[in-house]
Amino acid sequence: MLIAGAEMPEALWYWVDDQTWAEPLPGGHVRIGITALGLKASGDIYMCRPKPVGSEVEQGRSIGVVELAKSIVSVKSPLSGRVIKVNGVLEERPELVHQSPYDAGWLVELEPSNLDAEKGRLAIGEDAIRKAMQEWAWLNQLS
Repeated sequence: MLIAGAEMPEALWYWVDDQTWAEPLPGGHVRIGITALGLKASGDIYMCRPKPVGSEVEQGRSIGVVELAKSIVSVKSPLSGRVIKVNGVLEERPELVHQSPYDAGWLVELEPSNLDAEKGRLAIGEDAIRKAMQEWAWLNQLS
């Protein structure tokens, strides 16, 4: 679905306040990245530095940092867990975060540690995603 001109795949789970997504993977792991809507609001990314493999992260806390044109911003994790894989391609090609936010531009894979409790705080399903993202876009003057 499109929200304010940005693609928002319905199969993903969204941490709306910080515009990150989680994709459930086989085996119970999740892949995490930044939404196209969040990228539209922030501008171009010149550097992307996810936390290294083995790092423990908490929902709503930093999973890495990105450098924008005029600032360095912490990327917030939609779920708690342990980083099990980092997208190493982003070190050389951070523009993939913009060019392919839901495919080649993902940041990390996590082994969730509190999925059942935290999943309820995410926007999941077409209606919840549309409502939450339209409100976020409106509040951030993107619609």
